[in-house]
Amino acid sequence: MEELKIINQIKSKKSFLCIGLDVDLNKIPKFLLKQEDPIFSFNKSIIDSTNKHCIAYKLNIAFYEAFGVKGWKSLEKTINYINEHHPEIFTIADAKRGDIGNTSKMYAKSFFEELNFDSITVNPYMGKDSVEPFLEYQDKNTIMLGLTSNQGSKDLQLLKTNEGYVFMELIKSSKTWTNSKNLMYVIGATKTEYIEEVRKIIPNNFLLIPGVGAQGGDLNEVCKKSMNSNIGIIINSSRGIIYSSNDVDFAEAAKNQSISIQKQMEQILIQSNLV
Repeated sequence: MEELKIINQIKSKKSFLCIGLDVDLNKIPKFLLKQEDPIFSFNKSIIDSTNKHCIAYKLNIAFYEAFGVKGWKSLEKTINYINEHHPEIFTIADAKRGDIGNTSKMYAKSFFEELNFDSITVNPYMGKDSVEPFLEYQDKNTIMLGLTSNQGSKDLQLLKTNEGYVFMELIKSSKTWTNSKNLMYVIGATKTEYIEEVRKIIPNNFLLIPGVGAQGGDLNEVCKKSMNSNIGIIINSSRGIIYSSNDVDFAEAAKNQSISIQKQMEQILIQSNLV
């Protein structure tokens, strides 16, 4: 498990910021398109400028798979660069995988062994035997989709049951799965009205919380309802940081934006007596 690594970083950096490296070639500075590998060149610059102010990087795999073999090579170069130069950083493969057991075993092997990510996001729709192959890796974390920020979350996740909602039943069920202590959960920042109930079910697990900033989530409100004695949350920001500028100063602009968020987080940690 990597949670001690995360907690140590949070306390030393006074940050619980995760930066999403979701590279859209239509949004990165045009001069980078002349590089041999524009995606990796962009990522390397962002990583070099922001690593002191964040504790995690999340790579949304779709933004790499869309470019076929070239994109996969950019993904591999990026994760290798982080692991080599910043091994303290927690890495998330945002792949949202989930399939029957043998297929999930191969997904786990791909991201945990071949690419050596610290964690992966999974879609638990097919139930525990689609998630437990990921949980077999004792030194890795599996981040299960719980309640997402998108409009479509109401189609299934927020259907009412006799005990609450479908997503809550799924979280409760996941606590009985083998090695469930290695589970983290995705809870969208725009769903703060449910976070306190989630914390009653899983008081100790880390939450990965996207949706602060560009998607409308409020950092202070989220922290007030979701933090525990080990901090227990990772807040992701992607577009709001990496596309702060699309000019030659893009890396510096990303650094400044990450510092701005880190300073807000530092104040929250101090006020909560957690650092």
